[in-house]
Amino acid sequence: MEDFWESSFIEKQEMWGFEPSESAISAKEFFIQEGIKDILIPGIGYGRNAKLFVDNGIKVTGIEISKTAIDLARSHYGDQMKIYHGSVTAMPFDQHLYEGIFSYGLIYLLDSEEREKFIRDCYNQLQPGGYLFFSVISKKSPNYGMGTQIGKDRFEATKGAQIFFYDDESVKEEFGKYGLVDFFEIDEPNKMMPDKPAFRFIIIKCKKARA
Repeated sequence: MEDFWESSFIEKQEMWGFEPSESAISAKEFFIQEGIKDILIPGIGYGRNAKLFVDNGIKVTGIEISKTAIDLARSHYGDQMKIYHGSVTAMPFDQHLYEGIFSYGLIYLLDSEEREKFIRDCYNQLQPGGYLFFSVISKKSPNYGMGTQIGKDRFEATKGAQIFFYDDESVKEEFGKYGLVDFFEIDEPNKMMPDKPAFRFIIIKCKKARA
């Protein structure tokens, strides 16, 4: 996975542009509403979503597997966000408890054991009363079923990425024991190619119980 993302960022650089995702915009509004000021973003990339939080007074720490993506983030945003270099499968990278954790996309690229560990690791790094805000791809997305099927609702795309598509059942199954409070679907337009059909994502919110 590291080689895949490193070569992708070397070749395509800022491949998603600089406009934040609709999921990040929704998360920003939710975090402001809840008074959350300190968040972790696993899979921060070159920081296009993270910048939105920083601009709204939220402290951001990131995790990123690609050194090239980290270098891109620093070239654009300086030291506005601390970024750990490594895979989310190696979490935790610090012992800090965050008020919120925002994960866009990423988890659906992991296998079932990695997804379970990732959710657990994120939940464990929340303060009591803190929130997980995950955005995952839905089975209702137009790219569902594309590529070679390698498992239930999991497909390998032509470029090598392995994608797990979520539905209501799998959201409840994977997030149910981690304080699941809400989930709903949204459209994620391809802002670099607006003529392409939007992807369908599921927003998932979990709250950690207070002691």
